[in-house]
Amino acid sequence: MIKPACEDAYLIQSKDLRNSYYSLTFGSFSKAGQCRPGHFVHVQLPCSDVFLRRPMSVASVSRGKKEIEIILKVLGRGTRMMSDLKKGDRINILGPLGVPFRLPRRSQTVIMVAGGVGFPPLLYLATEMVAKGHDPVLIEFFYGGRSAGDIVEKPRIKKLGLKFHPVTEDGSLGSLGLVTQAVEEYITSRKGTVKPVMYGCGPEGMLKATDELGRKYGVGGQLSLEAPMPCGIGICLGCVVNLRQGGHARVCCDGPVFDIGEVIL
Repeated sequence: MIKPACEDAYLIQSKDLRNSYYSLTFGSFSKAGQCRPGHFVHVQLPCSDVFLRRPMSVASVSRGKKEIEIILKVLGRGTRMMSDLKKGDRINILGPLGVPFRLPRRSQTVIMVAGGVGFPPLLYLATEMVAKGHDPVLIEFFYGGRSAGDIVEKPRIKKLGLKFHPVTEDGSLGSLGLVTQAVEEYITSRKGTVKPVMYGCGPEGMLKATDELGRKYGVGGQLSLEAPMPCGIGICLGCVVNLRQGGHARVCCDGPVFDIGEVIL
């Protein structure tokens, strides 16, 4: 288990990805090199009237520079304040936290199911897999949103050489419909072949549908859950979920990554 650090870091770069999405790179963070796909960090803003930290998935790291990238969407006061940060502004980072993804075998076909702001940890996972020798043509990256504006960092995803499947509810980019509908069509088209492994991160409804697909078609894999995390270290019990085999788990420290079928969604 990685021992997290709690230390100040400074904004190195801020990029407006449009449609309220932002990429923020912070450094130096001593534990950047130990962050793995699926890990998250707990961010404390430098002001006295925002008490609780914000959990943020790791989108990428620069191990040599000890920098960490977060991609967020402005959804409330905390994320708005983060999007307004200027180069050189300071925040406090606690991390890396949580349980990361297990990497698949290099020969496995991989389905990634990303929805909305759930795509950063899957972007990191795909990047790490390719860097470790996984054939990118074996990665099927399904990315869903309400409209084309919700599908960000398209050139960056395509640059990895994987198979990119954008899906929008209004049909303004890629396939029309829900991303899990496109995933189900892909799974059923592969009948008679070796089953792929599936990874998902996104809104609760999308994760529930992805979990159901995995159980329906016998496709294993992992899901990264989103939940309120006031403490981030398992003390406050603000992120408890029910397990299918009975009992409970804390998303912040027993997750956020769980096996498909493990959690009642």
